[in-house]
Order: sequence, then C-alpha cells, then structure tokens
Amino acid sequence: MAVDQTKDVVDVWIQESATLGALPEINYVQVFENRGEIMGCSNPHPHGQIWANGTIPNEPLKEQRAQQLYLKQHGTCLLCAYLRTEAETQLRAVHENDHFVALVPFWAIWPFEVMIISKAHLSALSALDESQRVSLAEMLRLVTIRYDNLFETSFPYSMGFHQAPTDGSHPEWHLHAHFYPPLLRSATVRKFMVGYELLAGPQRDLTAETAAAALRNLPTTHYLDRT
Repeated sequence: MAVDQTKDVVDVWIQESATLGALPEINYVQVFENRGEIMGCSNPHPHGQIWANGTIPNEPLKEQRAQQLYLKQHGTCLLCAYLRTEAETQLRAVHENDHFVALVPFWAIWPFEVMIISKAHLSALSALDESQRVSLAEMLRLVTIRYDNLFETSFPYSMGFHQAPTDGSHPEWHLHAHFYPPLLRSATVRKFMVGYELLAGPQRDLTAETAAAALRNLPTTHYLDRT
C-alpha cells in the first residue's frame, strides 16, 4: 500500500476511536491488526480490528500504572525520557521520520519486536494532526516493508496501539504502537513460548541491538519490487 492508502486506514482508526471513546460506557479503545495465518488470520492481508472496552485491559493498565508512577516521581513522561535515552545511543533505532521513531525496545521479548513512538507528547490517536497522520502512515509502511524484506516473505505479526483511556484526563500517557512478530531465524522458524518462558519468564533469542541492526540495514523497497 502507498502512503496515502495507509493514511486512509490511519484516518479510520482515529475516527472510530473517537466515536467509540465518546460513548459513556466505553473507557478504552484498542486498535490492533493481525497478519498471517500463523497469527490466526485466514486472509492473506493484514486484518484490522477495533475493540471497545468498558474497563482498561491488562496490558494497557500495566503501562498506565508505570507511566503514572514515573510522572509522579520525575515530573516528566516516561516514554519522552526513554526516547531521549535511545536518541543518545542510536543502537536500537530502526527508522525515524518527522514525527515518529521506530525502535527495538531493550525489554523486547519477541526476536524482532518493534515499538513506534510519537516524538511529541501525544496521548492518543485523536491528537494526531494531518502531518503526523502522514508520518505515521509512512512509518507503518516502512516498518512492514522491512519485515517482509528480512526473510523475503509475507511477514506475520500482531500490531496494536496503546493510547490513553477515554475515561478522563491522562497526562501520563504517551501514544505508541507495538509490533509482535513470531519469526525467529527464517521464514519457517517460529519462536514459541514454552517451558521456562511460560513457567518462569520470557527469554530473548537475540539482543535488541542485533535485531535493530538487522531491520535498520534492510532496503526500504519491497523485495518483490526488486525481483
């Protein structure tokens, strides 16, 4: 998809998030997308969904508590501070444009996990202006092209946005997206959460720096367009 086509999707995410979030019984809107049969998607294209929740789900709630605590202790946003740290090293950065940064977080569990973080302190998709929407569309396109180029396959993943709940003001929240792809060393080798990882704790199969370098150094034209 071209950037303008991807932006059309971004615009729908924003419109639907605002519409659903305005309902009094809805307190959190989860935008997510699955791609690939290995991720339970029967259609070959990315399959997007938007779920509206009466309560804040577990994963965003854990992030909210961490962001609230950091703001209380340091008087600043957790992810703003994290972006400054990553900018100093550039070891885990994958791509950067005018309004977003894509990186492999140092705490990543999946081999080629990526976070997309807004440079500005924005709490939700609805806060994006027109130029930021275009930048987000561009970033999504380039990250997914890099994924496909990594093993020259239609790269499976689950991706979703974490944003502020719709139950009031949340100055601690910083908009970001997670990509969780299951492939490990090739198009046919998948990472499984079993044994120690299920019973004790997830383990990384390669360092965040190695994963970021592999993604960062890939061409930004799709492998099918080069053959």
